[in-house]
Amino acid sequence: MNIPANLKYTKDHEWISVEGDIATVGITDFAQKELGDIVYVEVETLDQALEKDEVFGTVEAVKTVSDLFLPLSGEIIAFNDALESTPESVNSDPYGAGWMIKVKIANMAEVEGLLSSDSYKELIGA
Repeated sequence: MNIPANLKYTKDHEWISVEGDIATVGITDFAQKELGDIVYVEVETLDQALEKDEVFGTVEAVKTVSDLFLPLSGEIIAFNDALESTPESVNSDPYGAGWMIKVKIANMAEVEGLLSSDSYKELIGA
């Protein structure tokens, strides 16, 4: 299982890459494996400011639909449009081409509350 050490994680199985005050968010390798073949990613919150833990979209797999929870308060400034035509990128490259949104972070202190790769491994029993 791929759990890059340079990323942060949430108990809801999202990964976060922080550069300055911009966070890139996607779902983890563990999450995509649990969901199975992803057929659709929906994000209707572009250009909206949301609070930490609010639902920012959904990911649809063959057998289920799961909510996506915002790991940090902020404004959603970008959606990975490529996922509209190739949602399977979330399965094949969850930490690269399968990224979902970019967020302008409202409260940098929230970054400290995210899980390290080691803490996330502990959470999922890896």
